[in-house]
Amino acid sequence: MYIIKVKGKAKIPDYIQLRDDNFVLIAYFRADRPLKNMDRYGLEGKEEVLRTLIDHLEFGKLQLLDIA
Repeated sequence: MYIIKVKGKAKIPDYIQLRDDNFVLIAYFRADRPLKNMDRYGLEGKEEVLRTLIDHLEFGKLQLLDIA
């Protein structure tokens, strides 16, 4: 799974995209909102680690999401 942080402009907020190994979009959510329903993506119980990662992500840089 891959993660990318997309910079918003004007009234459009920053977003996070989660993509599978074929780069197909599987999740799209606001970067400033609490993480909910992470069990849909196999990330249950990893919300705090994911929040820290999102806070330190560079905009526009696709990264392999490897949370163990």
